[in-house]
Amino acid sequence: MKSNLLSKFVIIYFIVIIIGFGSMSTISYGINNRNLTENTVDSMSKEAFDIAKRYTDSDFTIETLKSIKVTLSTVSTFSDTRIMFINPDGNIIFDTGSNINSENTYLLKDFDSTLTGSKYYQTGSFFGFFNDTTISVMAPITITNSFTMKGYVAIHIPVSEITDTVDTTFNSNYVTFTIMLALSSLFIILYFIQVHKPLKEIIKGANQYSKGNLNYKIKSLNHDEIGRLGVSLNYMASELNEMDKFQQKFLSNISHDFRSPLTSIKGYLEAIQDGTIPPEMINKYINIVLFETERLTKLTSNILTLNELDPKSIRLNISAFDINSIVKHIIETFEGICKDKKISFKLTFSSKSLNVVADIEKIQQVVYNLIDNAVKFSPSNSTIRITTTVKGEKAFVSIKDNGCGIPKNNMDKIWNRFYKSDISRGKDKKGSGLGLSIVKEIMLSHSENIDVISTEGVGTEFIFTLPKLKI
Repeated sequence: MKSNLLSKFVIIYFIVIIIGFGSMSTISYGINNRNLTENTVDSMSKEAFDIAKRYTDSDFTIETLKSIKVTLSTVSTFSDTRIMFINPDGNIIFDTGSNINSENTYLLKDFDSTLTGSKYYQTGSFFGFFNDTTISVMAPITITNSFTMKGYVAIHIPVSEITDTVDTTFNSNYVTFTIMLALSSLFIILYFIQVHKPLKEIIKGANQYSKGNLNYKIKSLNHDEIGRLGVSLNYMASELNEMDKFQQKFLSNISHDFRSPLTSIKGYLEAIQDGTIPPEMINKYINIVLFETERLTKLTSNILTLNELDPKSIRLNISAFDINSIVKHIIETFEGICKDKKISFKLTFSSKSLNVVADIEKIQQVVYNLIDNAVKFSPSNSTIRITTTVKGEKAFVSIKDNGCGIPKNNMDKIWNRFYKSDISRGKDKKGSGLGLSIVKEIMLSHSENIDVISTEGVGTEFIFTLPKLKI
């Protein structure tokens, strides 16, 4: 049988309550009993000495004792005590609780007034006189002038009287405890609603996630630590789900982009091998194989580049360099393809040189990828405009083409890995869909911005920033 937090909590709660109340009751009962006993004994002792002093000169005849009994019986009834006069030999000559008098006495066995020792009271049967346990206090009656001992005044009260009083007090405590226990049960109910139930929902969600069901959503929780935990788990599951989808899409895209050129290469090579392709056409198909090989090389290179741009492990080699010079140098690498498509470049620089601070190799790749994109989507007999300007402490680099533009609903997708628009796939099969993703990652690693402005049928402009070298 599986244990759960609620059952443990309830068991511990009641164990603590029972042990705590039992301990406190025992201690409190003992303290109250002792205090009440001491107070009662003090009151009895004071009363005994008062009576002894009042009747110190009495002759304790029958008539006198009758008169005394009338007075002391009232006192005895009022205080719930029993008052006796005892002579030095241990004879009870007067008792408010019976008909004992000077003619009809009762001899206490082994009477010894010193048995109390250092105490001024004793607990027991009072030399065998009582059947129940009794608290007894004695005060000596002495003749004032001669200091002769006439006897003792003894006042008794059953121990049960004290315990009954203490029990009555504690009965109300038990009622209070029962009420408090009932009210404290509300705490368990609140615990169930506020803690246990949300925790069960989180555990259920965690179990679903462990089984691979990342679409499961933990239900709405309270706005507390547990609620925030649930929200965090929902977010984590959502991110993992997106990562899983991305991984699947990544594998699908990369498989597609690798499979197409590999299929072409394999087919053409087999055709050359078995003689299907005539000798005079072999060079043509070898060029196609080289073209597809270049696609694979570029795709592999881009994937490795993206892997190196992991924000957790990327290291930038920051240095100062002239961005204008970088732009000019990269344009030269596109001279052949631009000549074929009759594409020209128009450069507008705010100054002859513009020194910036960044990782030169990675910024070269940004400029190369953006110009490559512009050339790819620019029609023949068009112009690509590249501008560098300075605003404040930032250098702005703009690369603008007159191509087909990007549809509005695709603007947010162009930075995604392996994203290719249908237009892109139709115009250039070499595209891997990783160029702009690499650009975005490099700019993020530099903590710089890159924006895109595009209008369908008009063209596209990419603008990115770099920190200007401070002189």
